[in-house]
Amino acid sequence: MNQIDWIVLFGTLALIVSYGIWKSRDNKNIEGYLLGDKSLKWWTIGLSVMATQASAITFLSTPGQAFEDGMRFVQFYFGLPLAMVILSITAIPIYYRLKVFTAYEYLETRFDLKTRSLAAFLFLIQRGLGAGITIYAPSIILSTILGWSLFTTNFIIGFLVIIYTVAGGTKAVSQTQKLQMAVMMGGMITAGVFVILNLPTDVSFGDAMKVAGKMGKMNIVNLEFDLTDRYNLWSGLIGGMFLALAYFGTDQSQVSRYLSGKSIKESRLGLLFNGLLKVPMQFIILFIGMMVFVFYVFNTPPVYFNQVEREKLRTNDQFEERLTQLENEHNDLSSRKAVAIKGMLEAMDAGDEQTVTSQQQEALSLNDRSKEIREEIGEMVVQNNPDAKKDDRDYVFINFVMNELPIGVVGLLFAVIFSAAMSSTSSELNALASTTTVDVYKRSIRKDGSPEHYLKSSRWMTLGWGMFAIAFATFATEMENLIQAVNILGSLFYGTILGIFVSAFYVKYIKGTAVFIAALITEAIILGLYFFTDVAFLLYNIIGCLLVVFIGLILQRFMGESGN
Repeated sequence: MNQIDWIVLFGTLALIVSYGIWKSRDNKNIEGYLLGDKSLKWWTIGLSVMATQASAITFLSTPGQAFEDGMRFVQFYFGLPLAMVILSITAIPIYYRLKVFTAYEYLETRFDLKTRSLAAFLFLIQRGLGAGITIYAPSIILSTILGWSLFTTNFIIGFLVIIYTVAGGTKAVSQTQKLQMAVMMGGMITAGVFVILNLPTDVSFGDAMKVAGKMGKMNIVNLEFDLTDRYNLWSGLIGGMFLALAYFGTDQSQVSRYLSGKSIKESRLGLLFNGLLKVPMQFIILFIGMMVFVFYVFNTPPVYFNQVEREKLRTNDQFEERLTQLENEHNDLSSRKAVAIKGMLEAMDAGDEQTVTSQQQEALSLNDRSKEIREEIGEMVVQNNPDAKKDDRDYVFINFVMNELPIGVVGLLFAVIFSAAMSSTSSELNALASTTTVDVYKRSIRKDGSPEHYLKSSRWMTLGWGMFAIAFATFATEMENLIQAVNILGSLFYGTILGIFVSAFYVKYIKGTAVFIAALITEAIILGLYFFTDVAFLLYNIIGCLLVVFIGLILQRFMGESGN
């Protein structure tokens, strides 16, 4: 990167860290540290909720998802607004009435200590690993692009987050996330504008949309019901809603965001604000990825987007000749595809449907062959370096940023990625510290500590989880596309946790022991579905939730109404 880019990057990061420490400098007790003294306005809550979910993975991986698979991933979020309405009506009043620090405190009031501890334990496993992935996902790409070691990148992201999260707690997290959201969306919209401006002068925005449609990238809604299809309208509305209910209703990293509100009204408005803006935000990010695809229709893309691994192949005599052959074929395919697409656009303007169809089929066929070439190179990459990842879609957007955007904007986009990683990780560390302190340490280990003691322990817990996340990120290995990896990890646990909360909120017949055993059985079933079936992961949330309730009802029936 240019020196100006480095100044933009580190200047932005320094501003965010300093702002977070300054805005939270008056924390004096555990309520201020974990709940921000319940002083936040609805817009701060809404932006904080959005920033917590919008990790670096969102900005690195989602454009690549659209480049490869089109816009259909947006259906994943269709159930989110419904979930926000349900939680605003049901969960928020209960949490406020009980004056809880964490969502899991409520479970002891409704059930018993073992159920509270189980839910907290499942959360700590899922979110502890998730915090590591949140750091690791951008680090593995940034370290490759910037030439840094993986540990260095992990440490920089983790260290910056630890500084202001340990110092300021929830208030620092929420206040910095307002600034981070401005950087993230401002940077992405800037990138989107440059993608469109970089299209050939004879290709209008309307032409770009036509190309995207004809190349199968405008697949926003799929009405087919298929249990093995990860992204369709039904999995998005139903599975996505259940996942959102679990994530926003039971995950402490999100619950702590709206528990910090000045009132029930402020918290509700914050959640509804998130529900209204989240889908358009994801649409914009996917749209940018789709426009990157169109840009590379008219401009020859790299044969393999992870250029560091590609160069390693070039220095290996075993692969060099074949790589050169594939690159030459790829360049020829790209030139022919651009000709076919331009012919298709001319035929569309002339109303010649027969030519439109023939040129479209030609372009699609050439595009399919290009994919095969990328896949073959991916297999060569893994043979050459077993620790590398075959799929290169997570490198699509950052590759475009590095090679096509002007000086200064490159630094801004890197600031976007670092900011996103910091925003999600800070919420996760704060939530992990809250749950560990309140649900484990204060409840079961040391019950008679002073407020100052618990404030100090919360800071130590934040530091400890931060070091764990950095360590996990350093030794982690990738699974699938990064944006999917995070959602799969969440779906393995969220359905069970949501089932416990649904039983607590709505099924008064079920008691503590029944729901505890039901949750253990359900979690075993969900893990079995993941390892031994092809059921789409979004459905784990529905299956897990319903199984906990159903098995709990059966067990309670055998135990009798008085059985706890």
